[in-house]
Amino acid sequence: MTSEILLPRDSVPAAGAVLNPFVIVDDAAGFVDFVSDVFGVDETVEARTPMPDGRLIHAQLRLGSVDLMAADRLDGWPLRPGLLQIWVRAVATVLDRARNRGATTITEPTPFYGESTLGRMLDPWQNIWWLWEPAPGQPDPAPSWDGGSDAVFATLDTALKSLATR
Repeated sequence: MTSEILLPRDSVPAAGAVLNPFVIVDDAAGFVDFVSDVFGVDETVEARTPMPDGRLIHAQLRLGSVDLMAADRLDGWPLRPGLLQIWVRAVATVLDRARNRGATTITEPTPFYGESTLGRMLDPWQNIWWLWEPAPGQPDPAPSWDGGSDAVFATLDTALKSLATR
């Protein structure tokens, strides 16, 4: 699909994505280390831009073709954590790695429509990650209105409501 507004994918500089998320957190350097460790990716070192006080005004990591960018929250700035979706080889492995680095599991690996497995985590910076794993041949679960589990919605609902009170 083409757009009269968006740059064509093959025209994006440095083989990047058309849309790239940016989060504002406390301790952006720690966030970058967490993402690097959990997902096995390297920071784009040449993009790191520290300010004189050491806080980062810009840092980024490449996950697939997408650049995830982060900056430290400055005085008067609100936190702007993200809701991030990422495809991985094994949801359970990522959740384990993330828990070992301070994340909380929101949704355990759960069969999801479209032949995939979904898991969710809340990282120590309040970003919620949707972790997707291909699961070809997996049957679709029964929806909650047909007597199936409502874990996919209920776990997210609980997590988001808990963040609203912080």
